[in-house]
Amino acid sequence: MRKPVKFCLSVAAFVLLSAQSAGGIDPVNPTCPKSPDWSSNRTMTLTPTTRNGVKVLLAEGAVDQTLPDRLKRALADNPDIEEIWLRSPGGNARAGNAAGRIIRGSPGLVTRIPNGWTCFSACNFVFMGGQLRVVERGGNFMVHMFTMTNDRAAIDQSVALGTEETVELIGAIEQESALLASEDNDFLIRMGVSRKLLTDIMYQTKAVEGAGPGDRSTRRCLTQAESLEYNVANVQE
Repeated sequence: MRKPVKFCLSVAAFVLLSAQSAGGIDPVNPTCPKSPDWSSNRTMTLTPTTRNGVKVLLAEGAVDQTLPDRLKRALADNPDIEEIWLRSPGGNARAGNAAGRIIRGSPGLVTRIPNGWTCFSACNFVFMGGQLRVVERGGNFMVHMFTMTNDRAAIDQSVALGTEETVELIGAIEQESALLASEDNDFLIRMGVSRKLLTDIMYQTKAVEGAGPGDRSTRRCLTQAESLEYNVANVQE
């Protein structure tokens, strides 16, 4: 059985500088830091440790398809884990959802984005799995509008082949996007997060940076007030 949760900031979290103050504001994405601290690990590492008397699992790096199974093992091997601290550039969206559901299966488990750390994209869904969720001041819950148009070579090839191939590719992209949007909507309902996070924030953010003048932002970092408004964070410290 997990011990009662201790809501306290660690010494390490206090001494961390926020990404905004350390690296400045991103001029293209002005709600976010210019140099997000989201770890360069190509696969998310899961490191049990103790911070300020709290047993913590440090989850750092990219979300890949192996994460759900590895996370399940890490929690089984360390039943005294009380919090999961996240910093990640995202990765596999469905693996992020699966990892979030595994976390929700551990009653009372806290997910935390410490001061200065960034949780982006698929990491958002890992974070939302926590029954109790904390975004520290200076922590970045960074979102974007997912896109299925990253394979530019496939797009260029379909255009070169002609109209029918392009229409077929667009149809496949639309179908996959609709499926993923439905999965995300269902996930937020199950996690108790407002679905308006999708319609008000994520889906209002550009999927692809425009080449012309004007708003070119493709990332959005929630303020503390927004995190609480949309119930992304449900514990305020």
